[in-house]
Amino acid sequence: QVQLVESGGGLVQPGDSLRLSCVASGLPPNSYYIGWFRQVPGKEREAISIISHNDGNTYYADSVKGRFTISRDNAGNTVYLQMNNLEPGDTAVYLCAEGAIRMGFVDDFGLGALRTAMQYWGKGTLVTVSS
Repeated sequence: QVQLVESGGGLVQPGDSLRLSCVASGLPPNSYYIGWFRQVPGKEREAISIISHNDGNTYYADSVKGRFTISRDNAGNTVYLQMNNLEPGDTAVYLCAEGAIRMGFVDDFGLGALRTAMQYWGKGTLVTVSS
């Protein structure tokens, strides 16, 4: 059973930075994707940034490209999301998710397709960007 625990959220001002962490346990040995989604009440959950475990490819939503960076530690058990130049529109609950999905899935179907394909989810951490 995969377990995911997020941390690092908080209240910041526009232009500030935050780093989110996701500590994972029980990860499968084979191909999987792990990364970050965000949820705003009344809106569809949005895939933000994902790492492909097997080949290390990273993917970003257009809304965060150039501002957010996903990375992981050497053991692959902790995934980080460095968020720079935060905007009020980034306010959301940020969730870590994992899915035992074949390599190349995002290349074939797009980042958004992971929204319904990920199998395990953390409880989320709230990020509020406000002046």
